[in-house]
Amino acid sequence: MKLMEACSYNVTPGRFPKISKTDKILMCWWVFTGLTHMILEGYFVFTPEFYKQKNPTYLAEVWKEYSKGDSRYVGRDSAVIAVEGITAVLEGPACILAAYAIATRKSYSHLLQIAIALGQLYGTAVYFITSYLEGDNFAASAYYYYFYYVIMNSFWVWIPSLIVIRSWKKICAAVRAQEQKKTKTR
Repeated sequence: MKLMEACSYNVTPGRFPKISKTDKILMCWWVFTGLTHMILEGYFVFTPEFYKQKNPTYLAEVWKEYSKGDSRYVGRDSAVIAVEGITAVLEGPACILAAYAIATRKSYSHLLQIAIALGQLYGTAVYFITSYLEGDNFAASAYYYYFYYVIMNSFWVWIPSLIVIRSWKKICAAVRAQEQKKTKTR
């Protein structure tokens, strides 16, 4: 309920057109995931020696902890670096653009959301498949495996999947309405 309240608060009243609750939640998702990609995953990609720091930063500690669920991060696995690099540099800023596109009702909003969500699904698939192909034995314990590796990453499977379905339906409905409008004017 707190997320709904936070997402429903209009910081700039009158600046943006009325936005549905679903769109507000999506804006929160896009900002959250965009900042996660740019800050958290960007730190991992651009700070290769994070695990060796004598006075580690908070983000270094986050990655050390997460590496208990997937040691490929500490091992600087090339597939993980590639996926996280693309995610941090391309998808992160695109997520922020998606939130803006929803807020301002840009015509490209749903197309952009589909593109980003498919990128997230592809990156997550590569992440899981490469782990499977390499033996899927990278966690310190079953707890870390299921909580960090499975549950925490599952959000980037089911949320983007729902976004693709929703945006696809919205685009199809808009095309259908446009076709009906053309048929009526003839």
